[in-house]
Amino acid sequence: MKIVFMGTPDFAAPCVDSIKNAGHEIVGVFTQPDKPKGRGYALAAPPVKLAAQKIGVPVYQPATLRDGKAVEILKELAPDCIVVVAYGKILPKSILELPRYGCVNIHASLLPKYRGAAPIQWSVINGETETGVTAMYMDEGLDTGDIIMKKACEIDENETAGELHDKLSSLGAGLIVEVLSAIENGTVRRAAQNDSESSYAGMLDKTICTVDWTLSSYQVHNKVRGLSPWPVATATLDGKKVKLHKTELCSDSGSPGEVISLTPLTVACGSGSVVIKELQLEGKRKMDSASFLNGHRLTLGDRFE
Repeated sequence: MKIVFMGTPDFAAPCVDSIKNAGHEIVGVFTQPDKPKGRGYALAAPPVKLAAQKIGVPVYQPATLRDGKAVEILKELAPDCIVVVAYGKILPKSILELPRYGCVNIHASLLPKYRGAAPIQWSVINGETETGVTAMYMDEGLDTGDIIMKKACEIDENETAGELHDKLSSLGAGLIVEVLSAIENGTVRRAAQNDSESSYAGMLDKTICTVDWTLSSYQVHNKVRGLSPWPVATATLDGKKVKLHKTELCSDSGSPGEVISLTPLTVACGSGSVVIKELQLEGKRKMDSASFLNGHRLTLGDRFE
């Protein structure tokens, strides 16, 4: 089939190769405009753009899809299907209705749970033990279209959102090939979502990063791994902000925020405690807790706020 692919970040890039390798013709790729990055603010291309350029596919980076220009480009490309993975723009009805086989989206949750922008992170923060990817037909709602297929996977106890991101990205790249094959063969099925079972995974920002040590060790641990690698859970130690990158659960107890062990570095929560495996003092590089303690004297009873 002739495919137009729409996507932007690392999560979406493997789908470009999997669609190409499955024998489909990618006639164009739509992605977000290049953005300034790093200390020098040099323009950086989105990962999907780099993936498309690598295989010689035309790239389009419109600032908007609503001025009619994108629709005209798509009419010329005449795709059989539009595949959308983490594109970052809402598709207007004029585009949704354009391809004969519709627009198919890969979403990083088991819909209808965790609709929205940050399903991977919130599934970890909320302590889910299972998630997956869902292929659905797109409509004008937010992740509300009919479901085509799902693939589930376990979330490990110490798995970070970043690690789960990579696992689901690979899973999604395999799922889209199965879906396109079913569409091409006329065997595709669709099922309406049950809105009563839906939940929303809103965008993350740095306002949610502060750790509340009065919560259970389970909740603190899930927050740390759910916010890794971005925006990263934070605490305060001796008046300085500390980023917490990796923790493990521990059953030892103490006063919330209290350092109850140095070997390994363990901090008490409302119930139980967490072993801090990797952390980063403001203005410094990330390091393991043993390296941190070599340069920062802590004693039992010191507190993380």
